[in-house]
Amino acid sequence: MKITVIGAGKVGSSVALNCSIRELGNILLLDIIEGLPQGEAMDINHQLAERGVDCNVRGSNNYEDMRGSDFVIVVAGIGRKPGMTRMDLLKTNAEIIKGVCNNIKSYARNSNIIVVTNPLDPLTYLVIKSLAGQRANMMGMGGMLDLSRFKEHISTVTGISRDSIQAMVISEHGENMLPLIRFSSLGGIPLTDFITTKQSEDLIDKTKKAAAEVISLKGATVYAPGNAVATMVESIVKNKKTILPVSALLEGEYGYSDVCIGVPCVIGSEGIEKIVELKLNEDEMKVFDLGVNSVKNAIKSVPM
Repeated sequence: MKITVIGAGKVGSSVALNCSIRELGNILLLDIIEGLPQGEAMDINHQLAERGVDCNVRGSNNYEDMRGSDFVIVVAGIGRKPGMTRMDLLKTNAEIIKGVCNNIKSYARNSNIIVVTNPLDPLTYLVIKSLAGQRANMMGMGGMLDLSRFKEHISTVTGISRDSIQAMVISEHGENMLPLIRFSSLGGIPLTDFITTKQSEDLIDKTKKAAAEVISLKGATVYAPGNAVATMVESIVKNKKTILPVSALLEGEYGYSDVCIGVPCVIGSEGIEKIVELKLNEDEMKVFDLGVNSVKNAIKSVPM
């Protein structure tokens, strides 16, 4: 497998490291800044050599080098600063992503695309429309990252091993994300058996604020996004058919069409093989609706 990561900053390099450690394929780190992807590639290869991992990571400033890619991970763009929302990045990053899409059209049109750049859901939609691709092979990473934060908070509150946690986060990767308490469990036992209503509310609030807290403390989220992308790539490469929350283009599911939003999907060798439609209650659906409407409004503001 050939995996191209466009954007060799902190998150892009984390994606490259996580994918290579899992031995998912050879990695091309691509960036417009001369020397940056080459230096990151060298650093990662030094670690891989000590671990005995034979995947190769290469850095480049030339988009032509992405020819033949099986995966293209789009991380290019500016990141959030303290006090910013993901939507604050929309106009700047949309222009960057349009340029990236032109290069994907030229050199890697048939690859699987995973979008990481924020705001995640509207930019996933922009990529799909720009490339006129199949929704099965184009998705956004957001829900996977939100899920990792949700699971960490569940473990902290309950004191139960992270390995016992099954959970789900859907809707917008942003202010209207929906951590699903009702669909979460510990060792098959409903999460609600372990926590109070107040703890449930706190879990949702902390999950929504997790990214902003990390950014305020260290300037960027790095390790969890890289792991989230690697999990998605691995499920496709190994045809694991894992149910993962990803940003997908809806075509009637959940009562919506022509919008990208976080939903549970079966991820296998064909990409998004099925969108799982959960039976949301009235309160859950209200939050989901808010997320969809937020993304739709963002999409309207960006010329396609």
